[in-house]
Amino acid sequence: MRGDSDPEPRPDQTAELERALIAEFLENHGHTLHSLQALPEAEQQELMREASLHASMRLTEVESRARYVDDLHQK
Repeated sequence: MRGDSDPEPRPDQTAELERALIAEFLENHGHTLHSLQALPEAEQQELMREASLHASMRLTEVESRARYVDDLHQK
């Protein structure tokens, strides 16, 4: 059981960043998650595949930089 003074669990920040990166990718390609619904299914899937790949690569970059900074501070 949690006491009343326990903080609420924080949402997964990585998931929030991933959603933001996907939204950014779509915006840079002239779309939003909502506007994708007007596209043919194959085009929706391709754009989301590309957006997910983009987000995955950027998250890897962010995590790598964070580890590098942690390593620098430990020396």
